Amino acid sequence: MKSKKRVNAAIANNTLSVADILKKVKELEIRSKKLTTNLFTGEYHTAFKGRGMVFKEVREYSAGDDVRFIDWNVSARMGAPFSKLFEEERELTMMLLVDISASSLFGTVQQRKKDLITEVCAVLAFSAVTNNDKVGVIFFSDKIEFYIPPKKGKEHVLYVVRELLTVQPKSKGTNLNEAVRFFNNAVKQKSIAFILSDFMVEQYDDPLRIAGNRHDVIGIKVYDKMDMDLPEIGMTQVRDAETGKTQWIDTNDKMVQYNYHEQFVLNEEACRLSFLKSGADLLYLRTDEDYVKVLQKFFLKRKKPVK
Repeated sequence: MKSKKRVNAAIANNTLSVADILKKVKELEIRSKKLTTNLFTGEYHTAFKGRGMVFKEVREYSAGDDVRFIDWNVSARMGAPFSKLFEEERELTMMLLVDISASSLFGTVQQRKKDLITEVCAVLAFSAVTNNDKVGVIFFSDKIEFYIPPKKGKEHVLYVVRELLTVQPKSKGTNLNEAVRFFNNAVKQKSIAFILSDFMVEQYDDPLRIAGNRHDVIGIKVYDKMDMDLPEIGMTQVRDAETGKTQWIDTNDKMVQYNYHEQFVLNEEACRLSFLKSGADLLYLRTDEDYVKVLQKFFLKRKKPVK
């Protein structure tokens, strides 16, 4: 336990040695494989497989074929009706859009947002590779920090996990618009896109709506309980992690507490509406809660047949 705490402390202080990194990668690999095997077996596959169809061939039309899939060009050339045949996509691409701005380093209980995001990404990536799917990552702050094109294989996923643990942003701010636009331009094939962020940014409706039309988009809003409510600790100086601005506030003041909580509520509502309008899903993960139950519930919900 002491060794694990030491490694986590090293990550927080950006003093990881090669041995620390390899140790943490191994820990995440073991935990991710265990969760994938014991909890998500079949659920990931059913939740996403079959959500896209690819063209297979053209054949002569037969009774019962869907008239919407008649290939009129081929039919005109051949002098008889021909239908397009489709089959389920056998290979999927998972993209992880990971917010590594300064606000991700915040956390008051158990872990920081970044730690939770890293572990969730590792679980998702290993779930994908178990199903022989591709995984890619877009790290972003207020600009695109690093792009890992999607590939298959265990070695690639281990590389992704190492980068999740060690990547350091050059900027502190957040620009979700830029990240989603980059994703829309970089990834043409229909993909499963997980966006992991605290979403404490301005509106991002337009690029998200485009992404939602092209891809299967799932937002994962990661937050800390102190993002919602201030602790009553009297006068204290606070600093915005992204802008560096500081100010003194009275955390015992009821109006200050109300305004702080109301800002969180307004942000959450704006986020919910943005994803709703884009046809995307949105999950909520708090740094002191069990993310496994949230993911499992989401996968199980996806398994239910649409009536």
